[in-house]
This record gives sequence, structure tokens and C-alpha cells, in this order.
Amino acid sequence: MKNSFTISGHIVDLVASRIYEGTVVVENGKIKSVREEKTDSSRYILPGLVDSHVHIESSMVTPAEFARMAVCHGTVATVSDPHEIANVLGIDGVKFMIESGKKVPFKFYFGAPSCVPATTFETSGFVLDHNDIATLMNMDDIYYLGEMMNYPGVVFGDPEVHAKLEAARRSGKPIDGHAPSLSGDNLKKYVDAGISTDHECFTEAEAEEKINLGMKILIREGSAAKNFEALIGLIERYPEQIMFCSDDKHPNDLVSGHINTLVKRAVEKGYNILDVLKAASLNVIRHYNLNVGLLQQGDSADFIVVDNLSDFNVEQTYIGGQLVADNGKSLLGHTESATPNNFKVGKVDADDFRVADNGKNIKVIECIDGQLITKAAIVRPKVENGNMVSDTGRDILKMAVVNRYAEHSLSIGFIRNFGLKKGAIASSIAHDSHNIVAVGTSDLELANVVNKLIETKGGIAVSNGGCSFAVGMPIAGLMSNGDGYKVATDYEKIDAMAKELGTPLHAPFMTLAFMSLLVIPELKLGDRGLFDVNRFAFTGLSE
Repeated sequence: MKNSFTISGHIVDLVASRIYEGTVVVENGKIKSVREEKTDSSRYILPGLVDSHVHIESSMVTPAEFARMAVCHGTVATVSDPHEIANVLGIDGVKFMIESGKKVPFKFYFGAPSCVPATTFETSGFVLDHNDIATLMNMDDIYYLGEMMNYPGVVFGDPEVHAKLEAARRSGKPIDGHAPSLSGDNLKKYVDAGISTDHECFTEAEAEEKINLGMKILIREGSAAKNFEALIGLIERYPEQIMFCSDDKHPNDLVSGHINTLVKRAVEKGYNILDVLKAASLNVIRHYNLNVGLLQQGDSADFIVVDNLSDFNVEQTYIGGQLVADNGKSLLGHTESATPNNFKVGKVDADDFRVADNGKNIKVIECIDGQLITKAAIVRPKVENGNMVSDTGRDILKMAVVNRYAEHSLSIGFIRNFGLKKGAIASSIAHDSHNIVAVGTSDLELANVVNKLIETKGGIAVSNGGCSFAVGMPIAGLMSNGDGYKVATDYEKIDAMAKELGTPLHAPFMTLAFMSLLVIPELKLGDRGLFDVNRFAFTGLSE
């Protein structure tokens, strides 16, 4: 019989909250029985790990390639919001992700992106209204409503936003949240709308307020936003309310580890192993009603084998009884992919980045390494020949967002703490509408790096002294159709090139990608101008 075998070891039963010696009997990919008995094996058998919130697109590879890399770390399933590709390609983009995921045995649970675009203050490739959301929520392949980023729309009763929420409530499927720093009466209104999770907490106090209103807190540790250290203490007091997620994971980071690294770090800190593993699997499976096995009779045989519960080295990963990773090597092969895209902008020149000085101070975005939030500063710009220019001495660099969906004037701002001393970098992975975002030390370098991305129809790029290099992303300007491990190597190369330009940021491209996200405080730059997120309104560059 296919996918039928027995395996013995220390069985981690998260449902019964116990660990015991025994044998798992697998028949046709299902758990036929679990016998408690003495064994000679010192290994541990436990449910597979689940990422409770991730945008697969941020790994820069297709779902099938993401799975190929993630199974090596014991991940068997993800709760995936295809928000990024939907902003570029609409419902067709969501369907692309679903079909790619079906090419491998990995378990992808996609949601309906609730905010396409995230706000009406930027230009996206598509708009999904409440009728589109209702269509998606009725699909069997859609399991939840994706993160409701437009929290002002929820709080202040925007009819379109509430029509989307009503479509989700009618479907009986969970609704994900996204409400950084929201508190008090406004938070209660947000939760009362049926929104059940949040992955944007930065402090324990913020998370506890949300937990006390009934929300589940997703502790995020991604390539840019890292909240594990600030929030992991919650697992001791609220073990049933906590889940682990990555949110955004760059390809080289995915090669290194996934949810397994959070499990290991939490155990090293002394937290109860069963509570930790529940946050990495059981809590997620129950909240989203996932068809992922928990080592119970009749379950799908989705489990992993680790050497011990402290080092947590993943030796084997099984999905539906199929061995998909063995001793760190993926047994899933590369799958070919189509390359749908939406890229219509023409080339730019240095004069397009010129901003005339008006003698006033300017507002500057202050980015924070490891965070999506920013601060705002007021400074006097450096001026040359009547043009406001980058000032590497004070680390105040010119930044631009270019509408990639149509010919349009550029949006210009300034950013601090990026640290470039020369050159420029750019990306068409720019949350959430995925226009081109760039930061550079001169107008010429900005033009060079933006034109490199226009030439490749998307991706990430570096320019330095007239020389430019790009990692192309032909799928929606977000993902490669190539081998995931090769993409990871190429990403490490271009990341190193960016850091050679002087930036001290851990993940400069990921940080840059969030500088145009207009729903994360405090000051951001969209394709239509500088945006004050606290006021949820455009603001002028000059003070």
C-alpha cells in the first residue's frame, strides 16, 4: 500500500499534552494507530510545523519552490495571504498561487486578500471589491479572509470595508487582522467586527490588550520585522492564544530556517516545550480549521522526526505519509512555472528625480532596522544648483516611488538611517501595491537603478558608478520562476552588493519594500506622495 509504514520513538501528543514512547502505524498516508510501547529509538515524532501567516511572494519564489525549501525545516503547511500578487494581477494572481501550490504535496492554505490595494491612496495593478471578496470566500481553496490592513475603514465604518467583512462572516471562515498600535475603543470596534488575529504587536502590553479582547497573537520573526524577543514571554501566560509566523521571509533566510528556529529559541529560553510546539502547530491548525494531522488516529500522516527537543534538528518530514525531506535534503524537485506580469512603465532619466529647493525644511522618513514602523524628522535639506539632493554625510538620502502600471510622474521623498555612502538600490517588491521603490545617493544613480528594474520587468537591483545588477522576478515582478536555492544564492549576492554600498541594515531590500506601505506608522512614501499614516492623509514634503 502506498505511503504505509511504521515508525517508533518518543511521541509528542499535543492534543493530550503528553510525551511517551510508542509506534505510529501509517497506512495509505493516514495514521491507522498510535501504540504506546517501549522502543529502542531516542528520536522524537511530533506534528509538522505550520507558519500561521506568510506572504509566499516575499520569498521571491513560487509556492512550489517555497515548499521545496521549507520542508527541510519541518514545515508541512502555511496559512498564506496572496495579498502581494493580488495587488499586481488580481484574482488571477490568487489562482496562480493556488495552482502552483497544488504541484507539490505541501499544504498551502490561502486566504482572500482583503485590502487590494491596502489603501485608496496608492496605485495598484488591480482592485478587489467586496463582490470579488465574496467570490473568493465561496471558493473551497480559500480558507480565511486575509489581514484587514485598513483598520481606519473598520473603525470608522467604511461601507466597502464592512461589506468585505460581512462576506467573510457569511462564509464562516476566520478573519485575519493587522492593526499596529491600535488600542482602546478603536481596538474594541476592530475586534467586534469579527477580526480574530494580529501579527503587528511590538510590545507585550499591546498584545495583552488584544488578547484580553479575544484576539490570537501571532509572534512574527521575518526577514525585516522581528518581534520574537519582545513577545515570546506571552507564551507562558497565554499558551493557547499564541502562534508563530514569519510574515515575510527572504529566500536566503528560508534556506537557513523557518518556524523550527523559533521553536528552538523558545525552548532555549526555558519555555514549556508543549506550549511552544502548540504555538507552532496545534493552535494554528485549530484556529484556521486546517486539514493537517496532529498524530491522532485517522489524521493525515503529517509529522516530523527530530533528534531531540532541545537541539531540534529535523531529521525527516512527512506529509500525507510521503517522505518529503530527509536529513536536511528536500526530496521535492523543481517545478516549472508560467510568468504572468503587469509592468507598463517606460524608462526614466536623472532629471525626473529633481526636486527644486523652496528654502523650507523637509520631512524625512526615519527607518528602523528590524521594524516596519518608521519615525518622522524635520531637517534642512542639502541643496545643489537649486535641487534638493542626497546628503550621505548626514545619512539623508533621496527616495523615489515610480508607478509601474502606467506612465506617471515620480514621487520623491527623503529617508534617514539607510546608510548608503554610494550608489542606489531599488525593488519592485514594494508593499503593498508593488510599484518601484528606490533609494540612492544621487539622481543619476536613482535613474540607473530604476531603469535596470524596468529593463528586467521587476525584481531587485543595485547600481554603483554606472554599473548595475539585478535579480529578475518575471512572475508579477515579485517572484522568480527559477530554482529556489539558486534564487537564494543570487539574493545573497545582491544583498552583499547593497551592503558594500554602506548600508548597515540587516535586510536592506526587505526594509526598503516596507517604506511605501501606507498603513504602517509613521511616515511613508507612496506613488502619489508622502503619507502621514498617523493622520491617514497625504502631507507635503516641505514643513
